[in-house]
Amino acid sequence: MAVLAWLIAPWLAAGWGSPLALAQTLILLLTAGLVWQFALVLILVYREQRTLKWSVVRDVLWLRAPRNPKTGRRGGRAWLVVPIVVVAFALEEFLPFEIAPAERRDFGDFLGSPDGQATLSGSWLWLGVLLAFFVFNTVLGEELLFRGYLLPRMQGVFGSWDWIANGVIFALYHLHVPWMIPITLIDTFILSLPSRRYQSALIGIIAHSAQSVFLIALVLMLFLTP
Repeated sequence: MAVLAWLIAPWLAAGWGSPLALAQTLILLLTAGLVWQFALVLILVYREQRTLKWSVVRDVLWLRAPRNPKTGRRGGRAWLVVPIVVVAFALEEFLPFEIAPAERRDFGDFLGSPDGQATLSGSWLWLGVLLAFFVFNTVLGEELLFRGYLLPRMQGVFGSWDWIANGVIFALYHLHVPWMIPITLIDTFILSLPSRRYQSALIGIIAHSAQSVFLIALVLMLFLTP
């Protein structure tokens, strides 16, 4: 993702000749990178299990209801951890760890700019691209790779520190948006710890996707604005 964002995107945008070239190229390339993460997970699971049957994939990627760490039961009251994590993830935005993003690389600034609004207004193409970006970012990409594939397998190397290692690696992965690394370290406790404790990647997926729901609503408003 860092190579796509800092090397390939500027190189492609330089030959585009448009003030929106960098922003649009970043969106396309990072979406492609997230799709690759999904494909990578499938490849790794198939090499490990020799099958992609849902019953197998569900178990090995922790795509199961939260498991009560005391009783071992899945579902039921264990689901109550999800709204707590969702609220904690939302409150994270108010923590005083904000670092100014690099110029022309902040997605929120792009959406709020006249050029960004003009790009999205009535454009089915960009609506589809951004919807794919959001889905692969929080459901089929990052969370599936880090909380679904990596976290269940990290205890053998890191022991009881597996969730911390997972969170740190997840933060360092964000070199494509390095200004987010400090705040993303907090996700070690918000996403990695609950997912590990309740042995469910769905906790991280749902909490992370709550952010995407807000962004999807914003993008739809811009799409419908003439």
